[in-house]
Amino acid sequence: MTNPNPPFRLWVDADAAPRDVKEVVFRAASRLQIETILVAACSMTIPNFAATVRLVQVNAGNDAADQFIVKHSRAGDIAVTADIPLAALLVAKLVLAIDPRGDVYDERNIKSRLAARDFFESVRAAGIQTTGAAPYNSKDKKAFADSLDRALTKMIKE
Repeated sequence: MTNPNPPFRLWVDADAAPRDVKEVVFRAASRLQIETILVAACSMTIPNFAATVRLVQVNAGNDAADQFIVKHSRAGDIAVTADIPLAALLVAKLVLAIDPRGDVYDERNIKSRLAARDFFESVRAAGIQTTGAAPYNSKDKKAFADSLDRALTKMIKE
């Protein structure tokens, strides 16, 4: 059972999160007994061992999952998302945002990440083909697991 007033919660923008990321989250949440909320437009299965993890299913479209996370998260929480505009909103709320590849978004880098994302979006809108992100691999999973572990360790000590 989770603490009714936990010092922080772990949020996952779960629709696009790789399966490996969710597996790392499930294990960490179970091991550390952290309230963890997956937010998604689709249904997903949570393993029985992950008793502190729950799914909030939102309507599809219009960034419903993003809006839910922004509305319900609070300063000091941790969020996992590859969505840079969502990460920018969370960083502004003092939520620690981690990318599934292990990058941590913070006040020092979020503006440049958002600008780069907007630039590439405008390039694609102009009809110029760009290469997408490389396929998610074991190196990415390890980098994510290490970043999440550092963040959780820091939050627990505080």
